[in-house]
Amino acid sequence: MFGLRYLTHVVTLELDEQKCNGCRMCVEVCPHAVFEIVEKRAKIIDRDACMECGACAMNCPEGALVVNAGVGCATAVITGAIRGTEPTCDCAADPDCC
Repeated sequence: MFGLRYLTHVVTLELDEQKCNGCRMCVEVCPHAVFEIVEKRAKIIDRDACMECGACAMNCPEGALVVNAGVGCATAVITGAIRGTEPTCDCAADPDCC
């Protein structure tokens, strides 16, 4: 599902591969095919496709995934567009953000 992008290099998604038990829940619930199983463990194969929905983290039985759902640049851009304001996502120090 490569091709879907919000903003690059800003996703809060983190994976602790050592905690992963290879159950495939992240692969099953991710709407943008961010993960695949390689050698019986999850791997992030397309980080920038992540929309930070949090489905992977909520469904990971081992707590191997962390994502700040509803925060970050994608949410800031969408909220700004809805409200007619500039995006604000707490990363103003980074000129490439938002």
